[in-house]
Amino acid sequence: MISKNKIKYVRSLEMKKFRRAEGVFVAEGHKLVGDLMGVFECTYLAATAEWLSAHASWLGVKRQSVEVDQVTEDELRRVSFQDNPQQVLAVFKQPVYEVDVNEVAERQLCLALDDVQNPGNLGTIVRLADWFGIEHVFCSKSCADIYNPKTVQATMGGIAHVQVHYVDLPQLLHGLQQSTPVYGTFLDGENIYEKDLENRGVIVMGNEGKGVSKDVEAFVTERLYIPNYPQGRQTSESLNVAIATAIVCAEFRRR
Repeated sequence: MISKNKIKYVRSLEMKKFRRAEGVFVAEGHKLVGDLMGVFECTYLAATAEWLSAHASWLGVKRQSVEVDQVTEDELRRVSFQDNPQQVLAVFKQPVYEVDVNEVAERQLCLALDDVQNPGNLGTIVRLADWFGIEHVFCSKSCADIYNPKTVQATMGGIAHVQVHYVDLPQLLHGLQQSTPVYGTFLDGENIYEKDLENRGVIVMGNEGKGVSKDVEAFVTERLYIPNYPQGRQTSESLNVAIATAIVCAEFRRR
């Protein structure tokens, strides 16, 4: 059974200020929670008897550090952020990462997100990064919060394999070595399918409505364009940022 105070606590974590104050985030569903259990420190679980029975060995190891409530499906709905909760909700501690951006950008591809606002877009981009083997995503401080429950769900477990960092993006790009390519997508860029691409550097993706800001654009060294088909045909103004990220990452990896 879950107490009213615990329901109030978990529900409060929908708000960024409470997640930040507590240093935690919420994940839901047997698959997502299962993906995160071995990666992040779990502090609380609300789960059905079926889920608890299936994970008895893990809970035995963690019995002193994880608070556990066995709940019915109806009780789980009272605390869940999902329309149709699936067996378990967990609270995990937010990780603290340290990274040398120059070191990683010189040898591998990284993503930089400039003011991406939609939690679903951010979560999908992290999921894409995981799929394409991109280990670091650098977000401007105005981006959506990776620990928003909607964002966590949209990562589909990608948050377990991709480190997300919140940074002063112009300052980060300014500090890169001159040999590190910085790619960005623009309407006046070069055709991505004809452009020489390297499997290292930083790929900048911009805001859903405004694209890449001027402050960040100043540091882009390679301007790319995703052509529509057939070229010259009247079409929508732009692609969704998550879809554009998928196309760009796929083309880099295809090479």
